[in-house]
Amino acid sequence: GNYIYESPATGRRGEWFMTGFSPRKQNLTLYIMPGIAYYKDLVKQLGKCKTGGSCLYINKLADVDITVLKELISTAYKKMKITTTKKKKE
Repeated sequence: GNYIYESPATGRRGEWFMTGFSPRKQNLTLYIMPGIAYYKDLVKQLGKCKTGGSCLYINKLADVDITVLKELISTAYKKMKITTTKKKKE
């Protein structure tokens, strides 16, 4: 799913995905909205990975606990779904 965001600094609006995946040459990148900092406990349980902003970087799937990864993605998506639904009603 997608959502509309507005930058508090500039007021600029855009459309972005609620969660995303990019298989890059150096790693697998997952985009976790609204930011990976909201999910520190799950990231600690995940295994070998790096984070930055809304990005989760994994070298290979064998490095992480797939069950925890599924929970992280699902939890983040549900949070964004709830957040965007509330904003639409306002």
